[in-house]
Amino acid sequence: MFDIGFWELLVIGIVALLVLGPERLPGAIRSTSRALSGVRSMASNFKQELEQQLKIQELHENLKKAEKQDLKNLSPELQKSVDELRDAAESVKKPYQKKE
Repeated sequence: MFDIGFWELLVIGIVALLVLGPERLPGAIRSTSRALSGVRSMASNFKQELEQQLKIQELHENLKKAEKQDLKNLSPELQKSVDELRDAAESVKKPYQKKE
């Protein structure tokens, strides 16, 4: 990730030991580790959320394509599902229609 070699890490560790001292160094390492894991977790959550939104957008685009085709040339299974949805929508509308 950062392209840091062994010697660079050794120098950073020695400087941290000199600046923080042996008493505070373990606490600093723990807090840095927690911060990095938090950042990784946030990045992972962001990535998952972005992938989910892209899937939703793709489904929405596919639905628009199907609507543009006016639901013609559908497979028999898909046509059956569309007919069932239409029947269900009509049955829901019936109680709310005005009687003449």
